[in-house]
Amino acid sequence: MPDKPFKRILLKLSGESLKGKRSHGIDPDSLDYMAQEIESVTSKGIELGIVVGGGNIWRGSEAEIEGMERASADYAGMLATVISALALQDSLERKHKLETRTLSAINIQQVAEPYIRRRAIRHLEKGRIVLFAAGTGNPFVTTDTGSALRALEIEADVLLMAKNDVDGVYDKDPKLDDSAVRYESISYIDAIDKRLKVMDSTALSLCMEYSIPIVVFDLFKQGNLNRIVSGEKVGTLVTEEE
Repeated sequence: MPDKPFKRILLKLSGESLKGKRSHGIDPDSLDYMAQEIESVTSKGIELGIVVGGGNIWRGSEAEIEGMERASADYAGMLATVISALALQDSLERKHKLETRTLSAINIQQVAEPYIRRRAIRHLEKGRIVLFAAGTGNPFVTTDTGSALRALEIEADVLLMAKNDVDGVYDKDPKLDDSAVRYESISYIDAIDKRLKVMDSTALSLCMEYSIPIVVFDLFKQGNLNRIVSGEKVGTLVTEEE
């Protein structure tokens, strides 16, 4: 981990984390839990941007398999991320009184501000939580890549990849193989070469090119997020060197 306190972080939340134990949709209890974890970070004065996924509502890749044209399926997925972001925004503001702004990469000004880099940074500087919705606004691009791009654009100190029931990066799938070993740290190039499930290869290559440290951790182990920003070793750290 960096040897100085975090000033600004980018947190990636998967759509699956929003559905809780439901088969799909949004679980209010999961939203409230996330809001509490997020509040523990912002209370330290850390600036926080969040990229929200939409896989709990819609998956473009699955719709493509069913015969839908991929670009259209991906645009539908972007709309799903807007729904997820608005639900999280409501929980953060209504229950926890945290000032929040949702910025969308597609034009939907009735419910979200358009994404403008300088506006996003200004919101962060004012202490507002910024939710980035609609990925990059382009089809064929995952929210992982959107997360890496937003982390670069806002000059985040670290990219935190929150997982659901997985506490880091393993040499094999821990849900299928009990002998799987978790890495405490791994280099970008090793993660790419070994095809480990950190994030998609485009996103990982972008982080490697610009030396953005990545922490992969289990969001649903209470206090993990707070421990990371406090400098503790949690999950798996992905950097230039192991």
